[in-house]
Amino acid sequence: MVLSAVLVTGCGSDEPAVVSVPTDGAVVASGPRVLLDAQRLTVLDQPLRYPTKGKAQVSSSIITIEPGQETGWIKNPTPTYAYVLEGALTVEYDGGVVKEFRAGTALLEAVGTWHNGTNAGTETVRMLLVSMGAKGVKNMVKRP
Repeated sequence: MVLSAVLVTGCGSDEPAVVSVPTDGAVVASGPRVLLDAQRLTVLDQPLRYPTKGKAQVSSSIITIEPGQETGWIKNPTPTYAYVLEGALTVEYDGGVVKEFRAGTALLEAVGTWHNGTNAGTETVRMLLVSMGAKGVKNMVKRP
């Protein structure tokens, strides 16, 4: 019997979760892999605060940044969870702070702080973004 393994994420255990899919289509899973657990601070040590105006809503996307490309200066008015799927992203924040986030890194992005992400490497960067916002509140704003 041929098996293939797929990484699955979740919370509640420190063990990596592996789902084995036998050729007959049955799925067997083992414990989840925790990416963030009770995170209360952003990458700039800001306390996590949810929007208080508008009905809560969650949006998600996967972004791709090719080598040599950048995001442009943006800020997130709402809390945003990010997980680097592939590559490494270097982010410069207002005030000169620079951080690098590599594949496998989970984080809460800075809220209300201008930042610019650059792919200075040779591999494509792919990131999962999950914005925890509210109706009528933009999840991301580009610098004019």
